[in-house]
Amino acid sequence: MNEQDKQQKHQQRQQKLKEKVDERIAAATDDKGLLLVITGNGKGKSTSGFGVVTRSVGHGLKAAVCQFIKGTWECGERNLLEKAGVPFYVMKTGFTWETQNKEQDIAAAEVVWQQAKKLLSDPSINTVLLDELTYMLSYRYLDIDEVLTTIANRPQGQHVVVTGRAAHRRLIEMADTVSEVQSIKHAFDAGIKVQKGIDW
Repeated sequence: MNEQDKQQKHQQRQQKLKEKVDERIAAATDDKGLLLVITGNGKGKSTSGFGVVTRSVGHGLKAAVCQFIKGTWECGERNLLEKAGVPFYVMKTGFTWETQNKEQDIAAAEVVWQQAKKLLSDPSINTVLLDELTYMLSYRYLDIDEVLTTIANRPQGQHVVVTGRAAHRRLIEMADTVSEVQSIKHAFDAGIKVQKGIDW
């Protein structure tokens, strides 16, 4: 088979693929705010969530961030996004294995959740990132029924991104899109310290 024949076959395959993709695009007629869940044991869940926030802001949409668990470390995404007008509501207690104080963690989670509830009822906010919310449900720091009901009753066009390991089954069932980040290899496991600009 000469190069011209190869090119023609490739073009035919790509044309068939294009037709299938075009059919799917034409069939997708619903327009609504999405619930995205980014879960799994791998690195990059929060990074992905912040990517959605950045994309939203890049399109001129209004976004807001609620961070559960983290908060005592500097956050590169926060440094950038606050300058672009994105409000952040942060627990500021750090990781639960550092505080070792369940009552304090629950109280801090509740403060951030109250802010999240305001965002989830505000139609002027296009995208809300609930970073590490899954832990609050796993640890039962927040009531899952209240959380899911609040997310379900948000303004129709509002997008919500939830990140964190071990997403609750009910949250996964409710979501429009679920992505699982798997860990294949991590530098920290090899004794390499976390890197500014990469890990935080």
